[in-house]
Amino acid sequence: MLLDFDGPVCSVFACLPAPEVARRLREGLLAGGEQAPAGAEGESDPLALLRLVSDAQPELTESTDAALTALETEAVRKGRPTPGGESVLRACARSGRLVSVVSNNAGAAIETYLTEHGLSGYVAGVFGRAPGDPSSMKPNPRLLLDAMEAAGTRPERCIFIGDAARDVEAGEAAGIATIGYANKPGKDTKLTAAGAVVIVDSMTLIADALT
Repeated sequence: MLLDFDGPVCSVFACLPAPEVARRLREGLLAGGEQAPAGAEGESDPLALLRLVSDAQPELTESTDAALTALETEAVRKGRPTPGGESVLRACARSGRLVSVVSNNAGAAIETYLTEHGLSGYVAGVFGRAPGDPSSMKPNPRLLLDAMEAAGTRPERCIFIGDAARDVEAGEAAGIATIGYANKPGKDTKLTAAGAVVIVDSMTLIADALT
């Protein structure tokens, strides 16, 4: 079982909103004497902002990624658990299924959340974006491929659960069937169009199916 983090497991930016994180990233660039790249001012997605900075000013990628990792770690400490997300982890453990978390978020932030919520024992591996390398983020299949290699498994023995079209696209590129978690109105259409094999609006449904 391969799980995206922000969405299927928790709402990372529930209490420290993504636009606020993006604003702080921009302010950090200005405080360091750097100019934010064109288009940065209107970008409210901090992960997209990281890509933007990396593409326009690659020399700032490492420091911007580190700053975002710190902000993500702050955010997950206030993050809101997804109803049914923990139940999926426990159901996988009871049924003998290995779980890896595969996410565009920083691995350090994911591990902080799992530790503070007592969930580390249910997760065999955490595969966040490669530090300083935003090109590793989905829809690139790299993180999914890394997770499968670490588990010594094959695509046909895996299922991936994600809540964004980029998750489905990454799954398809890696040869893994993807369940779309439509946790907001309109996502079902986008996930279906991207090629999700099943759409659910509740992680509890998955936990019940595993049970």
